[in-house]
Order: sequence, then C-alpha cells, then structure tokens
Amino acid sequence: MGIREDMPLLARHEGVWDGVYTYYNAAGEQIDEHKSRLFCRFPDGGEFPYHQTNYYTWDDGRTDVRDFPAAYRDKRVWWDNDLIKGWAAEVGLDEYNRTVMLYWQRQGDPSLYLYEMIQLADDGQTRCRTWHWIRNGLLETRTAIQEKLVSRDWAAFDKEMEAQAV
Repeated sequence: MGIREDMPLLARHEGVWDGVYTYYNAAGEQIDEHKSRLFCRFPDGGEFPYHQTNYYTWDDGRTDVRDFPAAYRDKRVWWDNDLIKGWAAEVGLDEYNRTVMLYWQRQGDPSLYLYEMIQLADDGQTRCRTWHWIRNGLLETRTAIQEKLVSRDWAAFDKEMEAQAV
C-alpha cells in the first residue's frame, strides 16, 4: 500500500490552501499574523511521496517561502530538513476521521518542540490548525490557523506561479 491508501485523511488535504496564521504568546497576547498559501502535494513518482510548500505574506510586505519534502514509512510522513525534524500521523482514535497530528523540533534548538493538530471539515473545504510551541517543558507560543481550500489542482497552480516568477 502507498501513502494515499494508508493515510486517506491526509490525502484529503491535497491541494492549495489559503489561510491566516495568528501567533499568541504564553499570556494569550497576539504577537504576529500573516497570510499563507500552502501547496500540499502527493506527486506521482519522484523521491518524496509528500511535498508541501508554504508561501507567507505579511501586511508590511515581508514574504517567506518554506519547502517541506517528506518521506513516508510506518503510516507516517517524516520530515528531516534544514528547518525541522518530525512526523505527521492520522489520529486513529478520532472516529470522525478529522484529525491529523504533527510533532517536530526545530533543527539546532533542542529546547523547542512543537505539536500541531489539524482538523479537516467534513466537506473538505476548510481546516483549522493549532500549534503549541513548547520550550523546556513550558508553553511559549500558540499559533491558530484558519484555511480554505482554493483548488485540488496544485499542479496547475505550480505552473501558474512558475510562469509569474519568470
């Protein structure tokens, strides 16, 4: 079996998602916010069976792009790149089949780790995500993310963005 068959809930996340990330400190005060466009891909062939690219934009004009190619084994997606090392797995205890859980550590900062919970709406058109950033056992930051599906056809959007970059 492959990744799509073993992780059908994660496969429902395939596509292009637009959203907003809002960051809060441990006291619950908003400390940052930015817009996002995420490409969640399950490419046919190639070295990585899952590949996510995140495009971030802030109102002040800043931008950032983060690329997350991932391996697959043992019913988990695995990342190990310059930024993070960790995994994603479907939560089998969720009888509604809505929940994916992620864990990762920032490379070079062993005191900081993060857990993320993703909830996909039953219609597959929206999702919400929550990150808990934990440093030395204490909550440091929370990130709340609201996203809407733009298209399942990530390949067409990839081509469009490549054309715009030229």
